[in-house]
Amino acid sequence: MAKIQVKDIVSGILSGFLEEHGLELYHTEFRKEGKEWYLSVFIDRKDGEYVSTDDCETVSRYLSEELDKTDPIPQNYYLMVSSPGMDRQLYEQKDYDRFTGEVVDVRLYKSFEGSKEYQGTLLGLTGGEVIIRTEDNRELKFPLEQVSKTCLAVIF
Repeated sequence: MAKIQVKDIVSGILSGFLEEHGLELYHTEFRKEGKEWYLSVFIDRKDGEYVSTDDCETVSRYLSEELDKTDPIPQNYYLMVSSPGMDRQLYEQKDYDRFTGEVVDVRLYKSFEGSKEYQGTLLGLTGGEVIIRTEDNRELKFPLEQVSKTCLAVIF
């Protein structure tokens, strides 16, 4: 089954339920690791608070029951519901918009100016480029197709 279809199925099942519980769907992954399939669903709170284990359990039980009723995914799979975490990855324009102004870690597929990893304040995703301002006040632009991952930086 195509990954996009699984994402659409999960989104359709969860949209009203998450809304009722003050939650939102952050990201969905359906992937094969070895011979096993995994459906990972990442949820976030709309109020900006941290996602609790109770939130994850509530969503997991509901989603599992709903998926069992309709059985839309032919493969056997393991279901995991989780928070996106402090170092959450940014996937879509809405994620880049939401976290503009935050410090991010950007990893590249190939080296730029001698490095594949950069940290800076996210200025946005504009015109297909991830734009950050580094600590030394340089503005760097990375074409999105050259970015392997953009995550919120965890700074203690």
